[in-house]
Amino acid sequence: MKFFHLADLHLGKLVHDFPMLEEQADALRQILVYADAEQPDAVLIAGDVFDRSVPAADALKLFDDFVVALIRKNIPVYMISGNHDSAQRNAHLSTLLAASRVHIAPAYEGSLQVHHLQDDYGPVDLVMLPFLRPNMVRPHFPGEEIPTWTKAVQAALSGVNLAPNHRAILLAHQFVTGGLTSDSEEFAIGGADIVDSALFDQFDYVALGHLHQAQRLTRDSLRYAGSPLKYSFSEARHKKSITCVELFEKGRMDIRLLGLTPLRDLKELRGTYEELMSKPFYDTLDREHYFKITLTDEQDQPDALSRLRLVYPRLMRLEYDNLRTRSASALMDLEAREASTPLDLFALLYKEQNGAELSPEQGDFLQNLMNELEADA
Repeated sequence: MKFFHLADLHLGKLVHDFPMLEEQADALRQILVYADAEQPDAVLIAGDVFDRSVPAADALKLFDDFVVALIRKNIPVYMISGNHDSAQRNAHLSTLLAASRVHIAPAYEGSLQVHHLQDDYGPVDLVMLPFLRPNMVRPHFPGEEIPTWTKAVQAALSGVNLAPNHRAILLAHQFVTGGLTSDSEEFAIGGADIVDSALFDQFDYVALGHLHQAQRLTRDSLRYAGSPLKYSFSEARHKKSITCVELFEKGRMDIRLLGLTPLRDLKELRGTYEELMSKPFYDTLDREHYFKITLTDEQDQPDALSRLRLVYPRLMRLEYDNLRTRSASALMDLEAREASTPLDLFALLYKEQNGAELSPEQGDFLQNLMNELEADA
């Protein structure tokens, strides 16, 4: 069985007030070209199909056209909602769509949708886990303590009984331990939404959405597909792709990344105003891309943004890097650190070293330990 793993389309998204619909349409076109070449047995979409819970009409039409194209290619679609989606709206007409083999997970109501598939190697069970918060799970488990995202996902998965000889796939949209983040994502304060990756050990492949960088976590088969486009300049050096997975007998699979080329890329430029506005420099560039420009002039240039946009019409962001801005940044950092508690400083160090926030349990443990040490001092 071969399937495509996609996630975080964020259709209808604006990046620094620039609409990305044309670039998104081109990315979906490339995916359809890959579908013709690879002939997948299914397409899995791991949430954040839209950028907001009430998507605009043009974003809805773009997704409709994409799904209709897959239906015409006789490729089933399995889709869950993400934190940017409305699970109720996404699942509207899901019963009718299922007749065309477009399967949309409903909003969580105490149980998870499981699809039982079959290929030449035997059964494949596909579990659909839409984005969950603890308060979405607690009403269905009265009397149980569900204080964290990990406990919430654990409770939701507890109702799924997997046959040990079947291959099992999980389609999920959560922030899993160890994932590398980008500026375009949204998280709970203090990393409270982190989910322990050990919960997914029973699954042969875990198709994750939520983080925008394509990446494996504790194993090759536990991975984020990443977004098909760059949605922040923190992603400027990312290589965007979709994930193609081919399952064989239990314990064996092939995983490949199929690269996507943006219609217009996100580029970063740095230099003085005079350098960037000189014809010999800008004539070497494809100025149809989106740009972030960092000016190194010691004096701010009057009306720099509008003047630079005459040359770089898709200039998204303008910054200065000079003695004034570095001094201001250093002062802000110093003030922030002086106002920080020991736990805040440890959490900052932990994030820098591990690429993830402290979990609430770790924070509580450290705070109790610090309190004990202070009492003994």
